[in-house]
Amino acid sequence: MEQRTIKKSIELSGVGLHTGAAVHLKFKPAPTNIGVNFIRVDIKDSPMVKADINNIICQEKSPRRTSIGINGVEVHTVEHLMAALWALGIDNLIIEIDGPELPGLDGSAMGFIDILKKVGIEDQGIPKKVYQIRSPLWAEQDGAMIMVLPDDNFRVSYTLNYEHHLLKAQYLSFTVDENTFTKEIASARTFCLEKEVNELRKKGLGKGANYDNTIVVGEGGVIDNKLRFDDEFARHKILDLLGDLYLLGYSIRGHIVAMRSGHPLNVNLVEKINNQREKLHAGGIKAVYVEASGNALDAIDIQKILPHRYPFLLVDKIIEIEPDKKAVGIKNVTINEQFFTGHFPGRPVMPGVLIVEAMAQTAGVLLLNKKENMGKYAYFISLDNVKFRKTVVPGDQLRLEVEVVKLRSKTGQVHTRALVDGAIVSEADLMFALVDA
Repeated sequence: MEQRTIKKSIELSGVGLHTGAAVHLKFKPAPTNIGVNFIRVDIKDSPMVKADINNIICQEKSPRRTSIGINGVEVHTVEHLMAALWALGIDNLIIEIDGPELPGLDGSAMGFIDILKKVGIEDQGIPKKVYQIRSPLWAEQDGAMIMVLPDDNFRVSYTLNYEHHLLKAQYLSFTVDENTFTKEIASARTFCLEKEVNELRKKGLGKGANYDNTIVVGEGGVIDNKLRFDDEFARHKILDLLGDLYLLGYSIRGHIVAMRSGHPLNVNLVEKINNQREKLHAGGIKAVYVEASGNALDAIDIQKILPHRYPFLLVDKIIEIEPDKKAVGIKNVTINEQFFTGHFPGRPVMPGVLIVEAMAQTAGVLLLNKKENMGKYAYFISLDNVKFRKTVVPGDQLRLEVEVVKLRSKTGQVHTRALVDGAIVSEADLMFALVDA
């Protein structure tokens, strides 16, 4: 699966459900890896707000909807559009907006689906960001619950059950993709109870809502409207959930199970999913690219590629590098090394595991410093045939030689040697895994 954007710009106007403000949008294609970004063209300097988990406004400040903001610049009610973007697989998009809230349209996501399909969607040649859930996560509050379980596909099971005869015991379960979303979920509209209307208006909400774009449920049934599905309420809850999930900035593979969940619990789960993903990548090294000057890299260049720092950066410079083939690094061993104070202090000897680490760091520079690996994470996953042939002492200079044995899209195997004055002091076969971020 590749990242996607739209083929050309297109515009849309409407009225915000809560603010009642008229708003105009312009959707524009965007380059890879930038995500979904809103530009408030009605504010000086046109500040940008990324649709991202880190920019979500708490529900106490923005109830009954999902809103994002940064430095006081806000965009409200983004969930219906975000759900449409998720369903269409659109990863990168610029949305110029001249007001504080997205248009409510008919209260569903179908208007966004229609206009984005009309302009066309194109692949961008870069892998899509997808995270597979590793272990169960859940959140609950006041009788509501939401969890996500590991699954090879993306599935949502939702139970709606409120104290109203029209809102009881609605259950749906879908393996969701673009086709399912368009046919079964996209046209489901937002709703509220008639008894809630006055209280919402007192809070300054629902100024743009009416019986056409909001299903209002009274004791006798739906007021001045007709349901599109018997269980339209549960379907809209799934729509909101998908929009909230897409604020992760990537799609997931997993099974969402929810009961009476709304925006606050959805966002709680989104945060837990993101935390799990970040912890998974915490031990990896993210690939970057630094242009080698004359096939050599100095200490500053190495620190751009590797996250290691003193006293654990064990490569002083790379004197030779040939992509996909080999690299040669240098480590000057001095009496000032921290490990000498505790490792045989009366007869200082460099620990063998640190010699292996120095060889691994040199291999890391070789594998990570490639344009095609940018954004990937590298993990050191195995070492074999490790041999220590001579001791290394203060004053020695380690020559760290790395030669690629086998290189595939997701793994790299190298043979490494450490030499002092031309004599081998250690060697090992190392393997790394390359994982899409």
